[in-house]
Amino acid sequence: MSLGRLKCLSVAVFSLVSLLISGVANAQHEVEQKGDHTVNTQTPEHQEAKFDPGKEMLDHIADAHEFHFFTVEGKDGHDFHATLPLPVLLYSPERGVSFFMSSKFEHGHAIHDGYKMVEHDIVPVKADGTVDESVKVYDFSLTKNVVQMLLALLVLVIIMINIAKKYQSGVGVTSAPKGLQNAIEPVIMFVRDDIAKPNLSHKYSKFLPYLLTVFFFILINNLFGLIPGSANVTGNIAFTAVLGLISLVVILLSTNSHFWGHIFWFPGVPVPVKIMMLPVELLGVFTKPFALIIRLFANMTAGHIIILSFVSLIFIFAEMTKVAGVAFAPVSIVFAVFIYVIEILVAFIQAYIFTNLTAVFIGQAIGDHHLEEANH
Repeated sequence: MSLGRLKCLSVAVFSLVSLLISGVANAQHEVEQKGDHTVNTQTPEHQEAKFDPGKEMLDHIADAHEFHFFTVEGKDGHDFHATLPLPVLLYSPERGVSFFMSSKFEHGHAIHDGYKMVEHDIVPVKADGTVDESVKVYDFSLTKNVVQMLLALLVLVIIMINIAKKYQSGVGVTSAPKGLQNAIEPVIMFVRDDIAKPNLSHKYSKFLPYLLTVFFFILINNLFGLIPGSANVTGNIAFTAVLGLISLVVILLSTNSHFWGHIFWFPGVPVPVKIMMLPVELLGVFTKPFALIIRLFANMTAGHIIILSFVSLIFIFAEMTKVAGVAFAPVSIVFAVFIYVIEILVAFIQAYIFTNLTAVFIGQAIGDHHLEEANH
């Protein structure tokens, strides 16, 4: 019942935000882009920038060349941006290598070394500031997704090495676990006893290191993504795609002749059915990891969008009247905090689902045909 109510709540929020976004979008002033200058075609009384919730939400969940925490509007027209700039590394066959900090772009208002920032992309420009289509540029920069992923990896390595050293010294073996061991050990036992063993039987120990790495790596990135100002790494399709491809490689390397025999010539069915089943079964080999990719990406992105939707409602109502914005703020904050708590649970659930389904698919690839025949 509670899950159904939560789904209804999510639908209601998205519907309300969609209606409000469309209304705000229609009220937005029109602009004409000419080189580096933006010309406003509206009358002066409509020149004040309107809040665009769709753009703001996409900016928060998108990758970027800096960590942006907050912005304070300046009275002189110069806003203060609290950011952490990241290194930019570009290579162009025509211009060579360029290395500098992203702060050189001044949040998209400046051109540096022949490049400028357009939204979240770095593009080559000419002397007059227009995009130079004749220049090809390859971006090898450390974006916030990459930096946070490396940070999560570092945290994972440090935690596991420290725990391993405690076990080597006898803590947790000859005595009770201490400190972080008390939190990590039950999780490791859970992955071993409830994920690896049921799906992989006596071969679980071979794949347990991979399953544990996947579980903790996804979990840490999920939790880091809930910190305000951080990157939503698991909400990036490139990140989940790489995890899915790695799982696909592990699955394919675990297959045997029995597995492929069931794929190309399914036993126990008529020949016409075998011919029809062949493309379906072959396609299923690739759709399984694809499901892992989309499931993790969609769930983590949706959670952030719902939270940002509730927060955006404050500014949307404030665009109407300041009283409405202030009055709705407590309601919006309460619902945002509620979804935030739900997202902490989802962070664990999605790490479990990805790991469990990976174990299921590996188990299908290494299925013991003798056991299967005994069951029949």
